[in-house]
Amino acid sequence: MSHQDFSSNPIMLVDDETEALSLLKSFLCHDGFQNVITFDDSPQALDYFKKMDIALAVIDLRMPKLHGTDLLGAFSELKPYVPVIVVTAESHVDIAIDCMKTGAVDYLTKPITINRFITSVKRALELRRLHDEISLLENSSDGDISARAPQIPSIITRDREMLTLLSYVEVVSKSRQPVLITGETGVGKELVARAVHTLSGLKGGFTSINIAGLDDQMFSDTLFGHRRGAFTGALNDRDGLIMKAAKGTIFLDEIGDLNELSQIKLLRLLQENEYYQLGSDIPLRSDVRLVVATNKNLWQCMNDGKFRKDLYYRLCTHQVAIPPLRKRPDDIPLLLEHFIRQSAKTLGKGKLTYRKELVDFIVTYEFPGNIRELQSIVHDFVSRTTTSKLSTTLLKKIIAREQEPANFLIEHGNKATNPDFNGISFTSFPTLKHAESILIEKALEIAKNNQGTAARLLGITRQALNNRLMRGKGRQ
Repeated sequence: MSHQDFSSNPIMLVDDETEALSLLKSFLCHDGFQNVITFDDSPQALDYFKKMDIALAVIDLRMPKLHGTDLLGAFSELKPYVPVIVVTAESHVDIAIDCMKTGAVDYLTKPITINRFITSVKRALELRRLHDEISLLENSSDGDISARAPQIPSIITRDREMLTLLSYVEVVSKSRQPVLITGETGVGKELVARAVHTLSGLKGGFTSINIAGLDDQMFSDTLFGHRRGAFTGALNDRDGLIMKAAKGTIFLDEIGDLNELSQIKLLRLLQENEYYQLGSDIPLRSDVRLVVATNKNLWQCMNDGKFRKDLYYRLCTHQVAIPPLRKRPDDIPLLLEHFIRQSAKTLGKGKLTYRKELVDFIVTYEFPGNIRELQSIVHDFVSRTTTSKLSTTLLKKIIAREQEPANFLIEHGNKATNPDFNGISFTSFPTLKHAESILIEKALEIAKNNQGTAARLLGITRQALNNRLMRGKGRQ
């Protein structure tokens, strides 16, 4: 694809230093960009920006008359769809973050290399093209959205918000920028991540990593790999997943749990497309696409100082917020039928039928565990059914069991959050491990050994509870 395919409008360069303008223009011309206009006077650049259409602006910060931050603010307010790259000698992280907040798509510190600059320009032009496609989506009618939405067999929906979301996913899948997927536990974040990869057309494979609980060494070793002797036990070289997933997609789940040192390394990977293996000082190039997901509020994590601001702004270029199942009532009958057929096949049962009252009942349930919970309920429901007709009464009993944690909290008040352990005597103050085992035992007792219910009482996922139970067995 030629550069003109992105836009026939000029690229604007603004810097009070003429030598800097000449250098940046030479970088662009060397790579085939011919339509470039330069300004060494920021007020003149603003006047031109107001009157003319441009593809992209590249601006300095320290300029007389009109400072670069003011120019950036004016550009973002006048034409927010025009991407702006800041190139400056100001290397403070806070300044970079402020520029990204104001609307800059990238922040480069001088001196810059031609590769870094051209990569940033191409990314920015790509974002401009994607903005135009997304604008068409936002102005589409319901009929257009249904017809336009890509067919993804693993995602079953007729909800307008979900169809619009899938159309957006199809558009941004062609980008090489990271995609941030948010949503409650069980909404299908990994399914959407796989859809991003499938629709991207990337030749490489899809690799998924849950990074919750990984310390920096484990994260770095998993993603980047290591050289022999990098640490105790590193007897041979190891390729990281970035190398193994070449020209593909890496999905980092639970990104909100990433530790601070790992956040710094991930930021470098996003900024420079480079990484270091453990035990090596030779940078390696990355050609993988990153998709990340979290059920946490990353904005809140950032404000609480638990997540780097500069990393957040690198990750949030493309955001996909998956609505919870309770806000997609029209999808529940479709998913119900799908999971019934799936479970019947898995359990070796024939065709199962049910009355409309069963559907009318299940759509009233809130599904705090979302699609994953619906799938679990249906599988349990089908496994307990002994005839070819599914009973609404049986389903109500299963749903009632799922609601036990909430009912228990309502009925017992503070006793639920402060369980009575009078039957257990301690000869000394309990350790955390001992207290954890007591809490798990009590939760399982209350939940009648239903691990899903016990996990919700404890405020953790079923997988986390399983892991703790397995560790407990290992210590025995």
